[in-house]
Amino acid sequence: MKVIGVTSCATGVAHTYMAAEAIKKICKERGYDCKVECQGALGIENKLSSSDIAAADLIVFANDVKVSKEERFDDYTAKIFKCTPHQVIQDPTIIFKNK
Repeated sequence: MKVIGVTSCATGVAHTYMAAEAIKKICKERGYDCKVECQGALGIENKLSSSDIAAADLIVFANDVKVSKEERFDDYTAKIFKCTPHQVIQDPTIIFKNK
């Protein structure tokens, strides 16, 4: 399984990166490929390519604020799971609840 994610929080600092780490850790534990784009105070880091998005089995939006350049995901809305950074930090398994 290939999981990608986009994380961002209101201040663009701590929770953005904590959520990204939580997603990467749970995916590693399950043996899944994973790439997470952080949209924080430094702008977009580890930007997801169109091929990353197309190849994903699951797309996680862990955001408190609007996803920047969200139109990249318009053709893949059925694969998107939305939560807050806090939710995924507290229980990273939440991203697999509907799978």
